[in-house]
Amino acid sequence: MKIFKFGGVSTQNASAIQHICEIVRSYQNEQMILVISALGKTTNQLEKLTDAFYNNKENKIKLFQQVVNKHEAIMSKLFDNSDKAVYNDLRKQFQALENYLEKESSENYDFEYDQIVSFGELFSSKIISHYLQKTQQANVWLDARKMIITDSNYREGNVDWQKTERRIQKTVNKHFENQHTKLLVTQGFISGTLEGITTTLGREGSDFTAAILAFSLNAKNVTIWKDVDGLLNADPKQFGNTIKLDNIPYGEAIELAYYGASVIHPKTLKPLQNKSIPLCVKSFIKHDEKGSTIHHFKKQKMIPCFIKKTNQVLLSISPKDFSFIAEENLSTIFAIFAFFGFKINLMQNSAISFSVCVDYRQNLKQLIEELQTEFYVKYNKNTELLTIRHYDRNSLSKLIENKKIILEQRNRTTLQVVLK
Repeated sequence: MKIFKFGGVSTQNASAIQHICEIVRSYQNEQMILVISALGKTTNQLEKLTDAFYNNKENKIKLFQQVVNKHEAIMSKLFDNSDKAVYNDLRKQFQALENYLEKESSENYDFEYDQIVSFGELFSSKIISHYLQKTQQANVWLDARKMIITDSNYREGNVDWQKTERRIQKTVNKHFENQHTKLLVTQGFISGTLEGITTTLGREGSDFTAAILAFSLNAKNVTIWKDVDGLLNADPKQFGNTIKLDNIPYGEAIELAYYGASVIHPKTLKPLQNKSIPLCVKSFIKHDEKGSTIHHFKKQKMIPCFIKKTNQVLLSISPKDFSFIAEENLSTIFAIFAFFGFKINLMQNSAISFSVCVDYRQNLKQLIEELQTEFYVKYNKNTELLTIRHYDRNSLSKLIENKKIILEQRNRTTLQVVLK
């Protein structure tokens, strides 16, 4: 059994969806599960819609209609008027979202985020499932929210692995026992609680969905289809002259994901490593080429790898009583960051100060206000975190021209700098 994850460039328009079907057809004799992300940029649109709904803005209906129009435009290129099933199916989904927007928002932004943004994957997976049927590729559409069970930690649900594994095995095996069913279609990113409330697995969580399915089903491998030739030593949209990494050990890939390599979701690799399931990263455009493979490879000499995270906030935190930064201070600080859902990308402490670099989030103001009840807080917005894994003497110089280093940290393998 293979798990294929399609997202980003592979779902951006009608021709891309047609290309998905061509790729799937070349594996038609194998059992396969497709994990589908929202159509290109739809998640961003739904995030704006969530903000408008939560804050009761006048443009709420306009934003909703833009999402509908985008999907209907793609559908018009894939289907004709005789394909009533897909139009009826999507009309129900659009209506469900519109009905939700007529309600009054709760006070929990993250809850509302999950209820609204999750529609992106529902729309896209329905369209792709119907188009596969239209092109004579029989498949069954599955609701990931009924298979992947999490707690109610909205926007980053914690997976209940035992319940999830049982649900996935029961659901998938029931369909694959039918000899005529070889293809299943489901959604990435979205999940649900035991009570049936929608949750999500974190931004870019579709890769994690694929790993959860593979772990639960002992899949042969997972393939992530991307707009690059494989796993590169840097994001080609941010750096020039990138190099493809062919075979990457799990440990090294986990380190790269931890530091923010955009090609892999940080949570994806560990469940695959636990069951020795290879992760392949392949080009959606040049799908016959080998790509990159992450597996139990021996450690090897690595070339420098570059990871840039923008829209960062650097905070410097000091006790108000001018005491030293001690364990009890750090415990309090970490608890506050966890409560507000901030992940620390870099940390550094001195005798009287603790500095952290985090992604900007909407609730930054609340975080700072809470910290200020016990600490002095200074911060810099709009900073950039540059991480160089396996750095050498020449790695940094060209990348910091016209920029100021406001924090630097290095060990034997990794160099991190915060730039302004």
